[in-house]
Amino acid sequence: MNVTPEQIRWVFVYLFVLIISIALHEFGHAFMATRLGDDTPRRQGRVTLNPLAHADPIGTFLLPLIGGLYGAATGHAGGFGWGKPVQWQPNRINRKWRMTTAKILVAIAGPSMNLLLGSTIAFANVLLLAQGVIAWGSQPDQILQFAAITNFVLFFFNLLPIPPLDGGHVAENLMPYKYRQQFDNYARYAPFLLLGVMLIPQLQRAFQLPALWCTRHVYSAFASILM
Repeated sequence: MNVTPEQIRWVFVYLFVLIISIALHEFGHAFMATRLGDDTPRRQGRVTLNPLAHADPIGTFLLPLIGGLYGAATGHAGGFGWGKPVQWQPNRINRKWRMTTAKILVAIAGPSMNLLLGSTIAFANVLLLAQGVIAWGSQPDQILQFAAITNFVLFFFNLLPIPPLDGGHVAENLMPYKYRQQFDNYARYAPFLLLGVMLIPQLQRAFQLPALWCTRHVYSAFASILM
């Protein structure tokens, strides 16, 4: 299982893209909680774009690096990660917001930042191609496309209705009260379902296919405007 210098380079590209994407994701949670009235994220230094403030040594650096190297060596997709969870206190939000609404807004703020970043990268990518700054299929083009689709993957993955993902928090707060007990029973087994989604290729299609669809249509939309 030899790993070429080119594969090593792509592992570090993947690691860099993931670190930036995770940092923006966690910043979204912190920013929204602060806007709703809870200053806990600000006091903990989380309302910042500094990646180090949101990084988890294992989830942001070690596991993605090991997974990326494994994927490069075996030819299989490898590597996943997470950031340091943003701590906030729903009971400290502004009284004009319902607690359920606030929890949903904070939950979707993270994936929304990935959607925004992915779209911004796609726009920049198409603009650079249209202006002839970079060539189609060149390494800069490939890196930008990779960064865009990574963020779309993170967007759809985090919106899966599986605790502790953001989509799980949204589903929990949208669940009618009379079904909360059933949801709590489901949540006990959610980590096993999440592990299956991350490791089983057939289940990965639940977020990979929407991400590919989104990437294709976002690029097509920007190309129709700029090219």
